[in-house]
Amino acid sequence: TTSVRRPGPQDEMVSFRLEQNYPNPFNPLTRIECGITNSEFLILKVFDIVGREVATLINERREPGTHVVEFDGSGLGSGMYFFRMQAGDFEQTRRMVMLR
Repeated sequence: TTSVRRPGPQDEMVSFRLEQNYPNPFNPLTRIECGITNSEFLILKVFDIVGREVATLINERREPGTHVVEFDGSGLGSGMYFFRMQAGDFEQTRRMVMLR
């Protein structure tokens, strides 16, 4: 599930951003929120502790605004995972924990 909220004049973004997932730790659902300031090709992926890709959540051009994605970790084991956002020259990685 993905939703988009366009920023209004009162909450214009000044840079790209990747928020911490919520809830964290999670079992098995969590939400990841990111924001882009202009139309960009946006990539949001999840990796396991050894760097193997376990999910691609977004892999397409997106319009400016806040993008929220729900990640379903069903089928994954307990442990630490990483999610990485790439858009233009921006790249950021955060970690999250799956608890069963």
